[in-house]
Amino acid sequence: MGGRHPHTTWPEGMARKLTIPERSIDANMEETAKANPDGGAIIFQGRHFSFGDIWSKVQSLAGFLQADLGLTKGDRVLLFMQNSPQFIISYYGILRAGGVVVPVNPMNQKGELRYLVDNTGASIMVAGLELTPNAVPLLEEGALQHIIGAAYADMGDPSFDIPLPAPLPDLTDTVFTGPGCYRFSDAVASGSTPRPRETGPDDRAVIPFSSGTTGHPKGCVHSHRTVMTTTMATSTWTPTTPENITLATLPFFHVTGMQSSMNVPILRGSPIVILTRWNAVHAAKLIERYKVTHWASIATMAIDLLNNAEAESYDLSSLETIGGGGAAMPDAIAVKLRNRVGRPYLEGYGLSETMAALHINPPDAPRDQCLGVPIFDVDSRIVAPGTTDELDLGEPGEIVTHAPQVFLGYWNNEEATRDAFVEIDGKPFFRTGDIAYRDADGYFYMVDRVKRMVNVSGFKVWPAEVEAMMLHHPGIAEACVVGAKDDRRGEFVKAHVVRRNGANGGLSEQDIIDWCRHEMAAYKCPRQVVFADALPKSATGKVLWKDLS
Repeated sequence: MGGRHPHTTWPEGMARKLTIPERSIDANMEETAKANPDGGAIIFQGRHFSFGDIWSKVQSLAGFLQADLGLTKGDRVLLFMQNSPQFIISYYGILRAGGVVVPVNPMNQKGELRYLVDNTGASIMVAGLELTPNAVPLLEEGALQHIIGAAYADMGDPSFDIPLPAPLPDLTDTVFTGPGCYRFSDAVASGSTPRPRETGPDDRAVIPFSSGTTGHPKGCVHSHRTVMTTTMATSTWTPTTPENITLATLPFFHVTGMQSSMNVPILRGSPIVILTRWNAVHAAKLIERYKVTHWASIATMAIDLLNNAEAESYDLSSLETIGGGGAAMPDAIAVKLRNRVGRPYLEGYGLSETMAALHINPPDAPRDQCLGVPIFDVDSRIVAPGTTDELDLGEPGEIVTHAPQVFLGYWNNEEATRDAFVEIDGKPFFRTGDIAYRDADGYFYMVDRVKRMVNVSGFKVWPAEVEAMMLHHPGIAEACVVGAKDDRRGEFVKAHVVRRNGANGGLSEQDIIDWCRHEMAAYKCPRQVVFADALPKSATGKVLWKDLS
C-alpha cells in the first residue's frame, strides 16, 4: 500500500484490513477468562493453570498494587523476571491496575537497573527472586520504594522431571523480607479488588527499552492500541485458536516473545507451555509431551535444537507454525528444519519501536533469509538514506514505515523522537535504520544497517551504550566497540581499548571482561579486547570505527 510500489503478495483468502478491539490489553485476559474460565492458560513445571485462576491472581495483584503500594494510573512499574507464570500475572496485573509495564532484561546488572529507575521514575519493581540482589541496593538507596519478589518454583511441581536450572528450584519467596520487600505469593493471595478499569486503548501500556545509539537506552512508549494491533495482526496472520498450544522460549521481556508467546495465546484462549531458560533438549521434550503447535524462536534456538544429538529422538511433528526474527535463518538450517518438522520457518521483521511484527512471510509462500511482506495496514518503503526519495525495486535503501503499531515516541526524549520520524505524503514514517531492498513481488530483504549495531543471537547491542559504560572503568581512557563474526551467534562484541596513563602494566583483557560482566548484561560484554596506543580518528576527532575489526 502506498508509494511507487504498492504491496502485491498477500496470503490467499486473507482480508487486508483488521478490526482492532477498542479495549485495553488486560481486558483480553478478562474476556478470555469470562468466556472459558476452566480453559487451560499456563502449563509450567508440571502444573496446569486455568484462565479463571490466572485472572483471579491478576485481579488480586492489581488490587494490591493500588491499595498497598499506592499505584495510580500511568505509574511505571519495572518487571524484572524470566519467563514464568509470575511474569504473565505481573504483566497483566500492572496493566489492570492502570500502570505501565517497563519490561527489563533479566541479564541486566546494577548499573543498567539504576539507569532505568532514574529514567522512568518508577518506584515499584516486580522481580524474580534470583534477580533481587541487583535490585535491593536500589531499594536501600531510596531509588526504589517497593519490590515484590517472586520465586518461580513456588508455582511449579517440585517433582517435575524437567527441572528448573539452578539455583531456581531452591528459591521460595518466603525468605524475601525487609523494608519495602513483599512476597509475590502474598500479593496474589491478598484478595484485593482493584478499582474499576481506568485505562483505555490510547493510554500508555508498555515501555520496552531499545539500546541507545548515543550511549543510553531509549524507552519506546506504546499504548494499549499499538500493543493490541500487533497482537491481533500476529494471531490473524498465523492463526491461533483455543486448540493450539504455544511453547514460550523467547523471553517475555522482549517484544517478540511478549507478543507471539504471551499476548497472542491469551487473546485467543490457548495454553502457553513455559520454558524459563532456553535448553534445546527440554524444549524438544515439551514439544513432544504437550503436542505443541506454535513455536516462536530465533535462529540460534533452531540451530541448537537441530544440532543436539539428544534432541533428535523427540517427536516434533505436532508443530504447525514455526517462526521468528532477530537474525536471518541460515539456509542450511532452514532446509534441515523443514526436513525434520515438515514446516517452513516463517521469518518476520519488527523492532521494539513497532511492538514486534511489521513484516511476516506469507504462510502459503514463505521465502528464506527474507523479511517477508508488510502485514495489515503497514506502509513500508525503501528510501535513499537521509532523504525521503523512494528507490527503485531491487535498489538498497533505508526501510521507513507508517503503521498503526508504531510507537508514540521515546520516553522523555523529544529530540530523539523528532529525529526518528520523517513526513512522506503527509504521513509520519518511522526511520528504522535498516538497509534493505524490495523485489517486484513485495518481499523485503535485509542488506545492512544505517545505525551502528551488533547483533548477538538476535539481541541488539548498540556500541555507544557499551562504550559509555566501559569509560566508567578507571583504567580505560578510550573504547571503541565493533561486531566480530561468530558462526553460532552471528556476531559477538569486540572492544578496542586505549589504557589510561598508569594502567598500562596492570590492566589485562580478562580484567576488562570481568569488570564488564558486573556492569552490563552478558550479551553486551566484550568477548575480546584489543589494546591500542590510539584509536583511528577523522580530522574532526571522530573515531573511525569502520577501520577497526
